[in-house]
Amino acid sequence: MAEPAAEEQRFSLREVLDTFRSCLSENREVLVADYVAGWRGLVRFLNSLGSVFSFISKDATNKIQILDNFLQSENRVHYASVQSMVQFELENELVDLTKRGKFPESGCRTLLRLHRALRWLELFLERLRTSGEDGKTSAMCSEAYNESLAQHHPWIVRTAAGVAFCALPGRATFFEVMNAGAPDQVVAMLGDALPLISEVYQVVEDVYAHNDLLQLP
Repeated sequence: MAEPAAEEQRFSLREVLDTFRSCLSENREVLVADYVAGWRGLVRFLNSLGSVFSFISKDATNKIQILDNFLQSENRVHYASVQSMVQFELENELVDLTKRGKFPESGCRTLLRLHRALRWLELFLERLRTSGEDGKTSAMCSEAYNESLAQHHPWIVRTAAGVAFCALPGRATFFEVMNAGAPDQVVAMLGDALPLISEVYQVVEDVYAHNDLLQLP
């Protein structure tokens, strides 16, 4: 019985691609349930590579659970999209705008943490896609991290991340984990997936910027 469960936990680049494709509605609203589903797939990807990314995957798993709770709450209709969630929480003063206090796990704050991590993954995967066979994944990951998540992490986390990235496997191992076929097929699928992830990221970025929420504590 263990094999089906293990199979269920395997990362599938195709599944993540399909999930992020359905994440945007016709009127460009980001659907929270699909966003969370996409992140579940990305967590499987991180976990498939061992403990190197545990400091990110564990936090992402926690954030996914918080958003799941909102999606199942009596206010779930307001959490259907990122746009409706932001509007609802701001109108009802459910967001700690200056310091973490009464609402440390608001939907806005929780999703912002995933949003920042998504940018790091997007940058890293793009480097993987365009690199040569002998490209150093540790350097790619560190560069992507320094351009995104690092600015939001304390020194001790940044230092630990730098050490962890040195243990990353080679490019071929990353491609194997993606379960998308031969290297050229993985490159092609990443070419399809990354613009979709980038588009979802940008829509969320614009919503948060418009509401002055990008620096929520």
